[in-house]
Amino acid sequence: MRRFFPRLLVTLLAALLCQGAAAQYPSRPIRLLVPIPPGGGPDIVARLIAPKLGDALGQPVVVENRVGGNGNLAGELVARSPSDGYTLLLGMDSLMVINPHLYAKMPFDPQTDLAPVASLVSNGFFMAVNPSVPARTFSEFIEYARRANPPLQYASGGNGSQHHLTMERLKARAGIDMIHIPYKGGAPATTATVAGEVAVMMSGTSTAPQIKAGRLRALAFTGPQRSRILPEVPTIAEFYPDFVMIQWYGLFAPAGTPEPVLARLRAEVNKALVLPDIKDKLTNAGGVEPWITTPEEFAAEIRSEYAKYATLVKNVGAKVD
Repeated sequence: MRRFFPRLLVTLLAALLCQGAAAQYPSRPIRLLVPIPPGGGPDIVARLIAPKLGDALGQPVVVENRVGGNGNLAGELVARSPSDGYTLLLGMDSLMVINPHLYAKMPFDPQTDLAPVASLVSNGFFMAVNPSVPARTFSEFIEYARRANPPLQYASGGNGSQHHLTMERLKARAGIDMIHIPYKGGAPATTATVAGEVAVMMSGTSTAPQIKAGRLRALAFTGPQRSRILPEVPTIAEFYPDFVMIQWYGLFAPAGTPEPVLARLRAEVNKALVLPDIKDKLTNAGGVEPWITTPEEFAAEIRSEYAKYATLVKNVGAKVD
């Protein structure tokens, strides 16, 4: 019994100190690390959210681009930072739920070393073809691809990218064969498809201007509903009800960050996401949609996506050394 009370006292003191630190949070600027160069989708989202979050918290939120290892560099830096809420990560789903299955050795474990703070945005992919492809609809394309000899070639943003894995899932679901041509990023893959080097690709919603200009033809969308920016394009789920593939970004902190700190960050992020100017800018910047969830919903989505990509990466055989 005598040993019990000192332990209880230590636990209570630790809890009080934690609550005290959280009550004073934040008392200095916050760093928000982004795993890609300036100008990309995650960077745009970070630079839209950071000023609103900073105004609400009363401290600047400084965006830092830390590029490397397909997001692993920024993720590791945040995972190894103090659990005090002053170093945050704008994490892409590729980092959180795909990289662990692609890399033989990860520098950290996204599932245990990072704490989900809040979901931010989500969007799907357009299955877009070069205008020279004779298929005018999704169904026509599937039949055209089945008959193609030699098989059609498709572009992706790289081996193991979501463009790659999404198309491979469609190949398996539709029973068609196509040849994968990986490029170093989504932009070069889009350029190649526009130029006719390949027939088709899964393209991000940022390619909407190319589609509207007629340089690409969108035949389907991978989201659960039709895209607001091209509502005339059907979803693949309208043909294959189990087929939904999205990409998302979320805000993460080092594991062990006090819950009151996480809760405050989450509340302010959610307030920012419903502001009309933020919603309009997100749509105009790349067609992404605000994605607001409860902590339980976000955690469940991460677990579900992690399991889905574990199977998909294994079936495709994608690896990054």
